Order: sequence, then C-alpha cells, then structure tokens
Amino acid sequence: MTVSSELEAHIVRLYHVEKWRCGTIARQLNVHRDTVRRVLAQSGLPRIGPVRRSMIDPYLPFILQTLKKFPTLTASRLHAMVRERGYQGAQSQFRHQIALHRPRPAAEAFLRLRTLPGEQGQVDWGHFGHLQIGRARRPLMGFVMVLSYSRAIYLRFFLDARMENFLRGHVGAFETWDALPRVLLYDNLKSAVLERQGDAIRFHPTLLAVAAHYRFEPRPVAVARGNEKGRVERAIRYVRDSFFAARTFSDLADLNTQAAHWCHEQAANRPWPEDTSMRVRDALASEQPRLLRLPANPFATEEVVAVKAGKTPYVRFDLNDYSIPHTHVRRTLTVRASSNLVRVFDGVAVIASHARSYDRKVQVELPEHIEALVAVKREARQHRGVNSLTRAVPVCRDLLVQAAERGDNIGSLSAALLRLLDRYGAADLELAVKEALAAGVPHPNAVRLALERRRTARGSPPPVALVLPEHVRRKDTPVRPHRLDSYDQLSKGAKDDEQAQS
Repeated sequence: MTVSSELEAHIVRLYHVEKWRCGTIARQLNVHRDTVRRVLAQSGLPRIGPVRRSMIDPYLPFILQTLKKFPTLTASRLHAMVRERGYQGAQSQFRHQIALHRPRPAAEAFLRLRTLPGEQGQVDWGHFGHLQIGRARRPLMGFVMVLSYSRAIYLRFFLDARMENFLRGHVGAFETWDALPRVLLYDNLKSAVLERQGDAIRFHPTLLAVAAHYRFEPRPVAVARGNEKGRVERAIRYVRDSFFAARTFSDLADLNTQAAHWCHEQAANRPWPEDTSMRVRDALASEQPRLLRLPANPFATEEVVAVKAGKTPYVRFDLNDYSIPHTHVRRTLTVRASSNLVRVFDGVAVIASHARSYDRKVQVELPEHIEALVAVKREARQHRGVNSLTRAVPVCRDLLVQAAERGDNIGSLSAALLRLLDRYGAADLELAVKEALAAGVPHPNAVRLALERRRTARGSPPPVALVLPEHVRRKDTPVRPHRLDSYDQLSKGAKDDEQAQS
C-alpha cells in the first residue's frame, strides 16, 4: 500500500507523541497494521516500550545484505534461503517481516521538458477494445500523434496496429497539418524498433524509408521511460476521457469522421498549457511556419503480399477470399491492399479489384469471374448452385447430405431450394429447412409446405417469382399471321396437276 507523506507523519505523531499502539492507529486510520509497522520502522525513531524478539532477528544481517545486493528478490526465495540456514518460521509471517525491511527506491524527480516550435512530435498507439464485424472480432487501435510545442492532436482509428496502418497514421497526420516536425519520438514498439541493446538500436527498415522520404528523424525513448513522451501519453488519456467515453458510432468510417471533427474543434479549442490565454489552435498557427514542408508525393502505404492461387478462382487475403479470372489459377500473384480496396496483380497487370472486407471467411466475388468459369465448365453450375445455397443458408447442407443418402438428384434439389430462397428469403428458408429435417423429410416439397404454413399464419400475400418459367414466357410471344393468298396458290397448283393427268 502506498502511503502519502502526510499519513506517514500522522502515524509517527500518534505513536511517539500520543503513545497509541499500532493496532489502535491501524483501526482509527483505516490502514493495515503492517503498514503502520513499516512506516514506524522506516521513520528511524526507536520503538516505545519493550521490543519483543522475533525468530527472524538472527537472520536479519544476512537478509539485509542480500536485499541490498538484490533489492527485487522475492520473499519466497529469501524464505527458502534462510530455511536452509536454520529458520523455522512460517512463510506468511516471514513475508510481513520482509515487507518491513525491504529497501524502498528513492523518489525520482523529473524536469519539465520544453521544446522549440516545429522541433518535435510524439507518436503512440492506444487500445480501445474490439469491434465485431460479421464473424470477425477486430482490435480497435487508435493512432495518436501530438506536436510537442503546440499540443495539436491527430487521431485516427484502425482495425489493427500493423506496419501499414502505422504508416497510414503518419501520412494522415502530415497531410492534416500540411507539414511535419523535425523529430518524432517513439516508444520501443516493433513498428519502430526491431532490436535494442543499450544505445545500439536497429530501426524498422520501413520506418527508415518513411523518415528518409519526409526528412524527419525517428528517435526512440529510453527503455521504461514513458515520461519522455508524456505528451502523447496524456493525449491518449485525454482521448479516452473526452472523446471515446460513451461514444456511439455506426462503423469505423463514422468513428474516424467524428474523431477528425473532435480534433479540429474541441481538442484544438482547449487552453494551451504554456499560456492559458491562448488556445491550442493559436499555438499551432504560430508553430506552422517552423514545421517541415511536405514532399510532392506521399509515401505509398499499401500492403503488398505475394499470394498463391489454387485450383479455385480465389486468392486468400486477410481472412477472406477474393475472386480472380479463372485463367489465372495455379499462379503466384500479388495483392496490393489499401484500407478500402484490394487489387490483385499478375505481374504489372491488374486482374481484379474488390472492395476490402474486414469480415472473416467471406467470398468477395465479381460476377463476371464466376460466369466466365461456369460458361467454360458446365459441370460447375451444379456446384455453384450448391455453394451459393449453403453459403446463404448453411443448414441446407444437412438437407442435401440426407437427400444424397436417399439417392435424390442434388442438382434439381438445389435448384428448387434456390428458387425458394429467392422467393421467401434466407431467414424463412432456414426455419423451414430445420422443420423439414426435424420431420425426417429432406425434400424441397416439405420445405415449401413449411414456408406456406408460416406465410399463411402471418397472413402475408403469396410470393411472386421474379422470373417467369420459360413455358409461361413463350405464351406471350407475339405471333405474326401468315398470308392466306399463299394457300390459294397451293390449291391452284394442285388443280393444274389434276387437269394435266386427265
């Protein structure tokens, strides 16, 4: 328990002046009696009254000498060492005694750090829980950059803290301010520092490339010295308390829109710590001429991954499958992904472009990719129908398996179920399939009857098929009437033949 200096003085006064016992002091001040004993032992004043000898007293010189050399040695290890030397006391009491005699580190004082305008910025990640996107549970990470002089804050949220999003945060901050500081301070995170042995530091090569492109100096703080980047630590705490607490948002894009507005309004209008008569917005305006200018082109922040296309026309990227033309299967391709777009390259040619999905186990398709494959392979049509059906209503897989065991035609069954899916929707079809399976009738007719019972119970109108059958559409085909004079010519020709024979 951490005890303030005022409480320590109060404990010492009650013991030495008022002659209260340790138990009385502990009850009246609502602290543990071991805390009272520790404060009295560290005060340097003699104890009042006779001091009872303890079993640990003969071993105190050895214990103090060991703690002086190894101040963080655990009490359990010390207990084992003194037991080997003859100590017979219990470990619980020994722990209390060690707490009284363990040396406490001296309080460390810190100087207030001041920076010049445009000289320094500080960067860090903050973890803000998780987002559930479909079947994927993604970590919600907040990228925060602070200008040390003006205290201007840049905030943007991502779904992970990988290197690509780390770079996107940098580029976004630089473009928001239309400038950047000369030095950026980092914690010893893997996106910045790969290895560190004392003053020997091996930076991440991608971070060095970004620093060279924008001409700033990356500088990691000392190990376990978070105070050296205290401005960004306080900024993250400010973001948690003033922005994220009780915040509602529909998706990541909405959250980032709100974050940008908050940075431009509330965060920019807060008082400047160096002069409360000014605002952070005013300090940023005075710092702006001292910042570095941006290069003509931004740094590329796309993810570049080599992927292997298998027998099916898909490539796997970030937990999802993206379709490609069937002519490019069984090749090594390249995926270049931004925060909202996934492009697939074969060499330098773009063969597919998709909106990025942050769900998991999703097949993102372009219709022309699948239609081209189906046109080439007729047998793919049945498998395509089964795949579409089971992806929309997974329980249909059980119905098709049971139907196959009975010897039914899977192609016709899946086609019938797909028509029911188009007419009634996935939710109603799933309930109807479960009802048919429970009745032991794995057939579309049982499913159709269950759907009709549910529709009648709700009082809904019958569903209308969007596409009419072929024989119904042929009924409405316009028929061009044939000229009747052609029949007269045929009958005239027949009469001439009869006269010629006679």
